[in-house]
Order: sequence, then structure tokens, then C-alpha cells
Amino acid sequence: MAIKGQKFKHYPESLKVEAIRLHIEDGWSYRKITEHLGIHDKDRVKRWMRRYRECGITGFKDMRGNPSRIETEQERQIRRLQFEVDVLKKWLQILNREGCRTDTTSSMH
Repeated sequence: MAIKGQKFKHYPESLKVEAIRLHIEDGWSYRKITEHLGIHDKDRVKRWMRRYRECGITGFKDMRGNPSRIETEQERQIRRLQFEVDVLKKWLQILNREGCRTDTTSSMH
């Protein structure tokens, strides 16, 4: 059971796939795999094998978060550029207003 504030070790997908490969292709024991790859939880590889049998490699994809909220780099850049355009438009409006004021005061003198 998790304890409040407890940190969990995250293992990358590539390490999980390597552990599965070592067990299936090379016939390594779970203990040997955990020692070789530096996995602290002795039952972790067993759970990965169970997930692999149920879902295949796709079972190791990080599915946390809302996938519909994932923003691509291109979308992020478009949003940033649109923000810059909006700021420049507002700045141009301010400059035009200031320019009108300076023109009217300079023509009076």
C-alpha cells in the first residue's frame, strides 16, 4: 500500500521490453533479470510479464493523463506564434494612438 509522499521508481519502456526479452528469448530467471537491470522490486518483472501476456508491448505505453489533451510540438508553436501576433497587433494599436497624439500636438505648434 502506498504511503503519503512515497516516491515510486519509474522504469522506462525500453527497460521493460529488455526484461521481457531476456526472460522469453534468453531464458533468464526473474531474479537474474532484476539483479542485472537494477530493478529494486523482486516481483516487478513478474508483473511486467503478466501485462505482456495480456496486452503485448502496448501494455507498457504510458497511458497517464488525458490523451485528448496531448498537444503536439507544432500545435504548441502555432499557439505561441498566434500569441505573438496578438501582442504585436495590440502594440501597433498603441503606437498608432500615440502617433496620432504626437502628430496633432506637433501640427498645433
